[in-house]
Amino acid sequence: MTNIGIILGSTRPGRNGEAVARWVQSVASERTDARYELVDLLDYNLPHLDEAIPASAGQYSQPHTQRWAEKIASFDGFVVVTPEYNHSTSGALKNAIDFLFAEWNNKAVGFVSYGANGGTRAVEHLRLIAGELMMADVRAQLALSLITDFENFSTFVPNEYHKQSLGTVLDQVVAWSTSLSHLRAPVSA
Repeated sequence: MTNIGIILGSTRPGRNGEAVARWVQSVASERTDARYELVDLLDYNLPHLDEAIPASAGQYSQPHTQRWAEKIASFDGFVVVTPEYNHSTSGALKNAIDFLFAEWNNKAVGFVSYGANGGTRAVEHLRLIAGELMMADVRAQLALSLITDFENFSTFVPNEYHKQSLGTVLDQVVAWSTSLSHLRAPVSA
């Protein structure tokens, strides 16, 4: 069965992303096409990138990097839940991505974003990063507005129609993850 990681890309105290990621997981758990697991960056306590050798070499020296690499390697694809901070993604998510290389290769990725403008600029940055990591970013995206999808900008109250959009993201991530399975092997930089 295809394994999809739902990455919670914010570590900020009081983060809105936790409610969004748990909702994504709840909707995904109703499906039978893949196994879905929530991956919270807070559980990995990754410091600012502290590996001396570039990730493309795959020579991880730190236990936290090795643990993170093992978790990411266990997935066939991802749904990344990202906030938008200053027209980009969170520093914590970018840092977590930068720790690894081969573990991301030949896997699909879809995005659920949130922010004043739906987090779309954060996703545009993440799409560029995905290309460099040899990831297939799917076309569908769910963009949530802090103005219309959150009460008082802090309590997530998704509209029912968002389930259909999320379903399209999940459909595409699973299809691409499955299709790319024959390519997943160690890749040199």
